[in-house]
Amino acid sequence: MAEGQRQVAAEDLLTRIGQVVMLHHAGDREEARHRLLGLWTELGEHGDPLHRCTLARCLADTQDDPEAELAWDLRALTAAEEAGGDRATAGEGAVAVRALYPALHVDLAADYARLGRPDAARVHLHRARSAAGTLADDRYGAGVRSAIRRLERRLGGGRGDGGGEGAAGPPRQRL
Repeated sequence: MAEGQRQVAAEDLLTRIGQVVMLHHAGDREEARHRLLGLWTELGEHGDPLHRCTLARCLADTQDDPEAELAWDLRALTAAEEAGGDRATAGEGAVAVRALYPALHVDLAADYARLGRPDAARVHLHRARSAAGTLADDRYGAGVRSAIRRLERRLGGGRGDGGGEGAAGPPRQRL
């Protein structure tokens, strides 16, 4: 496939993901999950890692089962790590992925908190806080930092202070 065709295909996939996300936000969670799974199948396990990361995060949002949500968020993190690759050679992909890490870890921390695993939640919350320095001072960055602070409060500090258990955890909040 020529470079121009790959670019169009990538833009088309991102547009389709965006359309399904709008469907989900409109309240049709089941149909959104079904369509996202179709896109996941179409993209394949060897598809562009940044696209797999984006798609897996969206799929996590549509899950009814907290274990399934965690599994999709873990897939998103794995794809992000693959997309980041060697930072010396990965260029823009690595920059984009570094901006995703804080949110990916907040998602995982929230998943673990909902599953009654506060220690695992705190590990990911710490990773989110550590990675937050890469965020810009924009709306996205402010949203991620705010999500980190909210989850820290729910987990009793979240910085390894051994505070409250927070077993129920926070509701999933996408940025």
